[in-house]
Amino acid sequence: MAAGSRNISAEHARLLRRATGAALAVALFLAVSKAVAWWLSGSVSLLAGLTDSLLDGAASLLNLLAVHYSLRPADDDHRYGHGKAEALAGLGQAAFIGVSALLVGAQGVDRLLHPQPLGAPLLGIVVIVVSLVLTVALLAYQRHVVRVTGSTAIRADSLHYRSDLLLNSSILLALVLASYGWEQLDALFGIAIAFYILWSAASILREAGAVLMDTEVSPEISEDMHRLVCSVPGVLGCHDLRTRVSGTRWFVQLHLELPGELSLSRAHALCDEVEAIIHQRYPRAEVLVHADPQEVVKPEAR
Repeated sequence: MAAGSRNISAEHARLLRRATGAALAVALFLAVSKAVAWWLSGSVSLLAGLTDSLLDGAASLLNLLAVHYSLRPADDDHRYGHGKAEALAGLGQAAFIGVSALLVGAQGVDRLLHPQPLGAPLLGIVVIVVSLVLTVALLAYQRHVVRVTGSTAIRADSLHYRSDLLLNSSILLALVLASYGWEQLDALFGIAIAFYILWSAASILREAGAVLMDTEVSPEISEDMHRLVCSVPGVLGCHDLRTRVSGTRWFVQLHLELPGELSLSRAHALCDEVEAIIHQRYPRAEVLVHADPQEVVKPEAR
């Protein structure tokens, strides 16, 4: 039997910490900017953006703490590491985002029932343009981090910042139209944004739940792993290949079919080769291999 146990690389850890820190910094800067613009304008759309940015800040802080915890190496109490802390952070983000949607929707309905003119729309427009630029830059960096690390927490963070692009674009349009006398559209845009934020929360909830429920990697990846294993010279077959995702790691278990007459040393070497070939293709995978003599393998297991 051979077991693969690799810690998250220092490069991955650095990227994760930088991404969470950048998200928190952007959210706090935007929250302060939107608070000033909302105070001067009274715009419901800007209030929607302010509420979302405040909750973005809270979610990003939670993300930062969760990622820091998830990067801790495996210990005696957590032999599979702490990767699921990222999924728990995703649940927290979904809760924050859901609350923000309800608050914004309620404020939008109230403004429809009690219309008020907007003040200082130009300041609001400038703030939203700056928000769009910063959000695009953050998303580009988060996309890079997710591509390299596969982090569930950063992907969840990126999802609601992508929703911010639509939110801020809608706010910008609402403010421009309001400056031409269409003030009521500000409240309508705020309500529409609230529904979109709620949908984003549901998406994050589904993804985090999948990780916590030990969902397998995609069938295509499992089939590719099976092909890789069977391509190793000396390996007769493979069965009971199982996978699960935990944070940035994939845990892979499989049974290797080998000739019964092999020496223990040779069988161990083949198990190591199988582990290495999977990890080379999928660096996030930690592989546990069990060697079975071919003659004891039941036909239905193949």
